[in-house]
Amino acid sequence: KVLSKYRSGKLPKAFKIIPALSNWEQILYITEPETWTAAAMYQATRIFSSNLKERMAQRFYNLVLLPRVRDDIAEYKRLNFHLYMALKKALFKPGAWFKGILIPLCESGTCTLREAIIIGSILTKCSIPVLHSSAAMLKIAEMQYSGANSIFLRLLIDKKYALPFRVVDALVFHFLAFRTDQRVLPVLWHQSFLAFAQRYKEDLSSEQKEALLELLKFHCHPQISPEIRRELVNSKTRDVEGQQPVAME
Repeated sequence: KVLSKYRSGKLPKAFKIIPALSNWEQILYITEPETWTAAAMYQATRIFSSNLKERMAQRFYNLVLLPRVRDDIAEYKRLNFHLYMALKKALFKPGAWFKGILIPLCESGTCTLREAIIIGSILTKCSIPVLHSSAAMLKIAEMQYSGANSIFLRLLIDKKYALPFRVVDALVFHFLAFRTDQRVLPVLWHQSFLAFAQRYKEDLSSEQKEALLELLKFHCHPQISPEIRRELVNSKTRDVEGQQPVAME
């Protein structure tokens, strides 16, 4: 009941020892997390992100924090400040954050654009190790396309990591998979394609560039596609030293 009325100050000492218990999950549910105030959720996230092992933190993020965040956004069309800060604090364990929050959200197929923009803003504001972000980009690139996934992918691309070629290749395959897609793709897709071309144009092989230029013939946006083409054409490739830029047709 204390947690359902909590606003500020110290939490009960008994709550702070929960992460050290072998049956922490069972004890946690006795406290009825769905009734906690947003301020209590922030304090709980702070304690659990610091004191739980990564696998356990992942479960807390996925089963307690994520549903609460999504419910709050659905009800109020924005996210409570304390819950937003809880999401930021949860990044103390980036592996658990991606596996417990971002990837399940993308895999759900029900992530709204509003959710993607709000939760994605944390990716922009926080420093995240390249290892975890690379793994997330690989996973999202292999998923079924959605506007929300496109937002997350663009935000991760915009962090300008020095990505392993394996991840760059996966992103190339992600875009090339749309060659046979008959849909008129949304602006979000073209924006993520442009971000990729801007950041990783010189990490592409000549064959990949040719294939991506061909893709622009299938899916063209009057304002964005010429920019993508310009980025791909006027840049070096990773497989040839000192070669001329890709010739324009």
